[in-house]
Amino acid sequence: MTLLEADAGLTALGDLPVTDLGAGTGPDWLDAWLKARRTDVVAWRRSLHSLPELGRAERRTTEMIARRLMAAGLEPRTLPGGAGLVCDVGFGDRCVALRADLDALPLEEDTGLPFASTVPGVMHACGHDAHTAMVLGAGLALASAPSLPGRVRLIFQHAEEVQPGGALDMVADGAMEGVERIFALHCDPRLEVGRLGTRVGPITSACDLIEIRLTSPGGHTARPHLTADLVQAMGLLITQLPLLLTRQVDPRSGTVLVWGAVEAGHAANAIPRSGVLRGTLRTADHATWNEVEAKLRSLVAAVLAPTGVGYVLDHVRGVPPVVNEAVSAGILRDAAIATLGPEGATGTEQSSGGEDFAWYLEEAAGSMARLGVWPGHGPMRDIHQPTFDLDERALPVGVRILVRSVLAAFEQPLA
Repeated sequence: MTLLEADAGLTALGDLPVTDLGAGTGPDWLDAWLKARRTDVVAWRRSLHSLPELGRAERRTTEMIARRLMAAGLEPRTLPGGAGLVCDVGFGDRCVALRADLDALPLEEDTGLPFASTVPGVMHACGHDAHTAMVLGAGLALASAPSLPGRVRLIFQHAEEVQPGGALDMVADGAMEGVERIFALHCDPRLEVGRLGTRVGPITSACDLIEIRLTSPGGHTARPHLTADLVQAMGLLITQLPLLLTRQVDPRSGTVLVWGAVEAGHAANAIPRSGVLRGTLRTADHATWNEVEAKLRSLVAAVLAPTGVGYVLDHVRGVPPVVNEAVSAGILRDAAIATLGPEGATGTEQSSGGEDFAWYLEEAAGSMARLGVWPGHGPMRDIHQPTFDLDERALPVGVRILVRSVLAAFEQPLA
């Protein structure tokens, strides 16, 4: 599908009924904008969903967003390479940012939706299409305001699903220059639509990739004493390394090493000459994340020393935990209550998943919250699964919460 066909699809999908759960909660210009455009927000999400792109290849998605922003008289700036963009709304010295992520996952969709992915083997299985539609909606709604107390920076980020995350590219390109506070929402299929889960402190975990490549002279399984038994060494690493690591870190840190891939050999009577282990190392604690690589390297050397097996350890640092700053988390909570009533806000647990929104919080205060997208009945279709879907009534809720959070952030004194 061409860009013009995709952009036309945004309009063609525009006439869609969707309930605005926060209707009438104001401000007046936001109520008016959503009354006129909330079905457009749904249409944008559906069009993006049908045309997913993988990390660092979101050029069509970026162009579609840029067209919508330019049509409103805004001046988006696309990153070099064409994936990801930044756009300021309003004027002033103070700047508050909203972040959306653009990329999809390499999964074959199995939802049966009329707007299901048209790209084989790629789908929006993590809600990034919804995140993008909500931030685009919030930005255009803010552009319709009679006045704003400062600038709102819209960050449409590429490659969230690719370690260590496209957020680092955005930061390096200046997306966080002058930003005093930043917000993001993430779809939560375990939380009912019309509710927002907030948390002060860590809400996600650090996630690193581990690969250990092993080498041996190889040999006959009848004579293991004449060689280095590579498979046995792999077994030691598989079973002992995760256990030993728990004795090297604070047990309260939620640190866990889990193997996801093991490859070695083909013949039952031959000791292979090479093998590889791959897994993820996660921790809920920022300090532990900073020190765990050295501990892991020491343990690998100790476990393999008696075996005679050679190795190369690649420890790819991913993302730190997302640690929500208290004032920012409170702003999101209060925005949910103002939009949805006292039951609109709830607590949420820390996840073992990683999120590169953490890199923005290395630059400025901010918070991520979990937006309920479960209809309240039927199965909870989890993210990163081919069957993932969401209740689109959550989209105008997200727009309202983001807009209210921005306005409330400008009311906070500068630190």
